[in-house]
Amino acid sequence: MQRVSLGAIVGAFKSLVTREVNAMLGRTGPLWQRNYYERVVRSEAELDAMRKYIDENPLRWALDSENPER
Repeated sequence: MQRVSLGAIVGAFKSLVTREVNAMLGRTGPLWQRNYYERVVRSEAELDAMRKYIDENPLRWALDSENPER
């Protein structure tokens, strides 16, 4: 049995999802954001912190220096 890295599994998942979504939408091109940090969430507390960040982050857009309407 050959060992497969987590990175290879995630890469294969992203590739398959991209192909499926692009086929469904009749488009081509990337689907996933480039140059971001991926990590494995290892505890309930970490997962809760991530959920809170995802939930509250849009509220900070008005203050973001990259927001063209700021």
